[in-house]
Amino acid sequence: MDNETYLQEKQDQLNEIARPYQKELNRTQRLADFLKLCVRCAGRDDFLRLDELLNSKQAQDVVEEEPLSECKPILDSLREDTHKKVEQYRLQFVEDLIRLGKEADLDITIDFPRISLLKGIEGEIAFADRTTTINKKTLKSIDPRRIVTALGLLKKQLYDKPFDPQQYVEDLYTTYSKMCKTDDAAIGSPVNIQTFYLEYVVSQQSKVFFTNMEKGKFRGYSLEQFCVDVWRCFDTGTTATKKGLSFKLTPGRNFSLWLLDSTGEKQQISAISFHESAE
Repeated sequence: MDNETYLQEKQDQLNEIARPYQKELNRTQRLADFLKLCVRCAGRDDFLRLDELLNSKQAQDVVEEEPLSECKPILDSLREDTHKKVEQYRLQFVEDLIRLGKEADLDITIDFPRISLLKGIEGEIAFADRTTTINKKTLKSIDPRRIVTALGLLKKQLYDKPFDPQQYVEDLYTTYSKMCKTDDAAIGSPVNIQTFYLEYVVSQQSKVFFTNMEKGKFRGYSLEQFCVDVWRCFDTGTTATKKGLSFKLTPGRNFSLWLLDSTGEKQQISAISFHESAE
């Protein structure tokens, strides 16, 4: 056995012996780090973060560890104190959010931690993480003023632009009929919603875009906007073309998009089709 092989063998043997000790050391270090974090949060009166920590599995692991079992009454007391503070903060937060919403002429619905404003605009508050998620976009704040501002901007973007539901339905049908013709399919045949969405966005581009496809010439059309525009057609009862062909959304999971259905509920839609309106 050469020297290099010999030394490698001894290293492997020592590592194998040390592995369970290192594993135990890492475990106890995590518990110690957890307690240090609790101490820091208590020192800053960061009751939101502390409340999350004290209700985590790590807190339970600490009190079940024999040398740390005396921490239990201390952690229990802190848990009761932080819970009261969080509840008080939550009530004030909700009141501030409603008040600021009214001042901004926004009718915000709150089912804490969820919030919503009109169909297609919804969010969730994560106190412990200091974040608010609105339509899957994260706002690194739980300041009611910033939340209301973000909701107002999204409403302006999705709802406040001119919208003609009849013309919109006509445009949807134009895209649909072209797809049916390309696929040699009869009107009434379902077409995949993802492909339809792509074709519709392409149909909204200017002639200039197709001769020079630079980013600045592209007319974006977000899935959020698509979702809201389809809902506004349902909401106004405008779902048929002037020739009497109504669009229909078909639920499904394959190659689907999340859209609002005729009841205003979000569900996975896999296809769209147009049919003779039932009189």
